[in-house]
Amino acid sequence: MSGTAAAQKFYGRWARLYDVIATSTPGVGSVRDAAVSTLALEPGDTVLDMGCGTGANFPFIRERIGSDGTLVGVDYTAGMLDQAHARVEREGWENVHVVRGDASRPPVCGPVDAVISSFVVGMLGDPERTVGDWISLLRPGGRIVLLDAAQSSRLVGEPLNALFQAFVLASSPPGTRSRHREEPWNVLDSRVAAARRALEHGTVARTHEDRALGFVQVTGGRRPESNE
Repeated sequence: MSGTAAAQKFYGRWARLYDVIATSTPGVGSVRDAAVSTLALEPGDTVLDMGCGTGANFPFIRERIGSDGTLVGVDYTAGMLDQAHARVEREGWENVHVVRGDASRPPVCGPVDAVISSFVVGMLGDPERTVGDWISLLRPGGRIVLLDAAQSSRLVGEPLNALFQAFVLASSPPGTRSRHREEPWNVLDSRVAAARRALEHGTVARTHEDRALGFVQVTGGRRPESNE
């Protein structure tokens, strides 16, 4: 079984549990709200949620774009999208759509007003290229935000890195360590850093905030206008 197929099977099997963790873990709602706030959305905006999972970001985005906006969630795992679709149906959001596809090769076209990705870039084979592609989907002046987790470099968080490593190992598809030949939490850290480099290279007016003792990072930026 390929790495992609194994990941789809793994995340599909645990989609319901993931949804509980993604929406009910203490503090996770405020982190998602902060990430969406960074996009500075307005009613009527069009937003792409790359690697949308079960749609945990949808309520925060939908609240800001209203019924006149458009939200498209992209994910490659059928089980995750089933949960996302159920959320959309339950809420009656006619302007929120879910699409099955690989976030590293988005099956959507721009330009859009905003792109958000939550806890996804650590799973991308080439996060630097992929984030660059996401930025290219933005209209001039459009915004992107990455919400990610990595080991903490803050003094207050470093003693808890061992617990974070255990969580990363438990939440990784089987065979992850053997495929990468290094610890999965180090792979995660390097991919998050690569994604941030791409965002810093391709945007202006950048923002960065560490949360949850430095384990969670919210990084945003704006695609330059043509005269910038």
